[in-house]
Amino acid sequence: MNHGYTARKEIQVLYSDTDMMGVIYHGNYVKWLELGRTQLIEDVGYDYLDMERAGYYAPVYNLEITYKKSIRYGERAFVQAWVEENQGLRTVYGFQIVNGDEEVCAEGSTTHILVKKDGDQFKPVSFKKAFPEWFQKYEEIKKQSR
Repeated sequence: MNHGYTARKEIQVLYSDTDMMGVIYHGNYVKWLELGRTQLIEDVGYDYLDMERAGYYAPVYNLEITYKKSIRYGERAFVQAWVEENQGLRTVYGFQIVNGDEEVCAEGSTTHILVKKDGDQFKPVSFKKAFPEWFQKYEEIKKQSR
C-alpha cells in the first residue's frame, strides 16, 4: 500500500487477551486499532485530550475489520495506522495488525466524526473548521492516491 505516513506501535500481547482456543480474542483487535490511532495522533504532534479539553470529541461512526491470521500468546504483534481519508466531517483511519514476521493478521478501518458538546447534546462539526492546522497535517500525511 502507498501511505503518506504510517504510525507503528508494538502491542503487548497478554495471556488474558486469549480465548479458549489459545488465540487472541477477536474483540481485543478493536482496542488495538485505538492504540494505533492514538500513536498516529501523537506522532504528528497532536493530543486527543487537547481536543476534549476544547469541548470536542471524535466518536467512532463506523468500524470494519477483517481477520486473516491468528495471533497467539507469546507472539509479537504491531499495529500500523494511517489516515485513509480526511474530509471536512469525517476522518477514516486505516489499520493493519502484523505479527513479528510482518504477516498481516488483521486489517481494517475506523471512521470518526467530530462533535462538539452543547449542553447534553453532541452536534457534528467540521474538523476542518474546528482544527484547521490538525486537518491540514492530516492532508499532508494521508494515504496518497495511486
